[in-house]
Amino acid sequence: MKLRVLDIVGGTSVDGPGLRTSIYFAGCTHHCKGCHNPQSWEPAGGMPMSIDDIVAVVDENDFDVTFSGGDPLMQPGPMTELAKRLKADGRNIWCYTGYSYEEVAVNPLYSELLSYIDVLVDGEYVESLRDVGLRFRGSSNQRLIDVVRSAPGNIVLWT
Repeated sequence: MKLRVLDIVGGTSVDGPGLRTSIYFAGCTHHCKGCHNPQSWEPAGGMPMSIDDIVAVVDENDFDVTFSGGDPLMQPGPMTELAKRLKADGRNIWCYTGYSYEEVAVNPLYSELLSYIDVLVDGEYVESLRDVGLRFRGSSNQRLIDVVRSAPGNIVLWT
């Protein structure tokens, strides 16, 4: 099982609290106006990497993990397997997606992944709502959702 990976950056502090290993996955259908990473839209971009190879890089860096892109949910089956492996290793996992929490929670392709995610940064980037003062997100419509404490109809924001 392989994932299309654009880049893996160890020791970053911009995609969640503390130092993290951010994994940028290929593919995004949201095509948000003003996207800071439009080269990530192509689903065949980047390089194919096995879950074992990705886990080895994460283990080498020894930080918690952030899934970004593109949109990691473009590769739901392999993403779920990767998240399951990383969670079994005790990693805290953040995931960025252009979908809303509500969309992810009710879609059987994506909902299993939520059981391995600690914080979901949801919603498309909206250029007119850009706010450089926000932590860990680009526009004010995006939410930092504490997945462990949330349920559909009862969203708990991460603070």
